[in-house]
Amino acid sequence: MNERTFHPRDAHRLEDPERLKWLPPEEVLARIGPVSGMTIADVGTGTGYFALPFATAVGSRGRILAVDFQKEMLEMLREKLSGSGAPQNVVLVEGEARRTTLSGNSCDLVFMSNLWHELDDEAGVLLEVKRLLRPGGRLAILDWRADVVPPPGPPAAHRVSRENLRQVLSRHGWPVTHAGNAGKYSYLLIAGLPAI
Repeated sequence: MNERTFHPRDAHRLEDPERLKWLPPEEVLARIGPVSGMTIADVGTGTGYFALPFATAVGSRGRILAVDFQKEMLEMLREKLSGSGAPQNVVLVEGEARRTTLSGNSCDLVFMSNLWHELDDEAGVLLEVKRLLRPGGRLAILDWRADVVPPPGPPAAHRVSRENLRQVLSRHGWPVTHAGNAGKYSYLLIAGLPAI
């Protein structure tokens, strides 16, 4: 945890109905293209803003591994999952981005939303993602645009620009297959696995 880490006391912001207007999950999912049967690790899942739509998209044959190191966030998501009609294919996992505790070669997609700007060990996180992904797997990173003045989101000094992230991925051998804005304040980068 560092000064950039989102605190559970602010979880109400994640549930603000206005967020659905400026960051519609269906827009992000349309660009990523989850399909039935996929296993997706939602690393830094928070209260499940994306985990729940992903769960619907991958269907009963798929699984969402909702990873967060903050127990309070996982408890909020657990409460949502206990409700009537909640998806049954979401597995809560206590873990960190660079040590998820997930099995290797277990995921078709690793997704991180509003997490990259909080990370201290980018190289370690990318090694962990590489360990998790099956052949043909992808990494999708959604984060705050640096060219948009807050609020919402973290202070400008904490944001990582889309170009900076692209350079980090390139330096570590991750080929970027998609880079564009998402919603009003975010960008989305999708990358394939590095060549061996």
